[in-house]
Amino acid sequence: MSYFIGVDGGNTKTIAFVSTSGGSILGAARSGCSDIYGAASAADALEQIKLAVEIALERAGLQSVDIEASYFCLAGADWPEDYAFLDTAISRFGFGRKITIGNDSLGALRAGTPDGTGVVITCGTGIATAARNAEGLFWQSGFWQESLCGIELGKLALRAVYRSELGIDSPTALTTLVLNHFGQNSVEALLHRFWNREAAPPTSGEVSKLAPIVLNAAEAGDIAAEGIVQDHGVRLAEYAIVAAHKVHLNSPSFPLILNGGIFRHPGQKLIQAIINHLRPIYPHVTPIRSRFEPVVGALLLALETAGIIITDDIIGKLEYSLPSPELFLT
Repeated sequence: MSYFIGVDGGNTKTIAFVSTSGGSILGAARSGCSDIYGAASAADALEQIKLAVEIALERAGLQSVDIEASYFCLAGADWPEDYAFLDTAISRFGFGRKITIGNDSLGALRAGTPDGTGVVITCGTGIATAARNAEGLFWQSGFWQESLCGIELGKLALRAVYRSELGIDSPTALTTLVLNHFGQNSVEALLHRFWNREAAPPTSGEVSKLAPIVLNAAEAGDIAAEGIVQDHGVRLAEYAIVAAHKVHLNSPSFPLILNGGIFRHPGQKLIQAIINHLRPIYPHVTPIRSRFEPVVGALLLALETAGIIITDDIIGKLEYSLPSPELFLT
């Protein structure tokens, strides 16, 4: 029996799966930030990768020597020197006879479609956009991408509240919602919460938790929130268009995989803004809310590096053996 590892590593969390060649997941684990640009240090990022894999192996009742192939889809794999560094460092861990490093957006793309081709927008705490064509040509936005999604939506919510309080913009429902979220009784107190020499301000992660509040307010018809969401959708679509062009996806349609916590929100206004901006160029683009988490894509890639053809039976076994959704909650 051959065994495989798939890892999805990001800023919020790192997830590792261990499976059989038939797709049955035997062990799963979660650790912290493994982005070599986002962690306290590159060494800390590597330790989180190592921790997740070792726990997953232990839960599977296996050791590193049992692993045929592993695929690590990692945030922070952006420049050639990043790949070289990660490949050398992770190879020392010995997690498989064949170890492959990829960007985290590749795992999300592979998880979202049957053949791993199309465009993926991963919208969570941060943002990543990527595309891959049938010939395997791949492009990901990396450091080209401006700040969007969770953190940026939170910052824009704060900006809207401040401008409304000063009378520059009209009143917005976001004011009460944001004040309640941070437990403050006035906008001035909120501002002081962020700019106070005697106390640490809310972290970027805490600011990103305002994103669902913005989406909720937009769905309820708040003008400020609707404007934020509409503009955000346009900017997300602009990078999706770039990604499609980079890999020569020139047909009227391609799968558009929407991945990440922001797209799990039940509202439709953000998605509709994306589609409305894409449709004049790609009139038949198909939005897909990803069926699987990106770590599933990493695992499928690991199987494929060993020459295993992904069948419906493998997908069925993989889906049946998925761990509880709580493992993925951020």
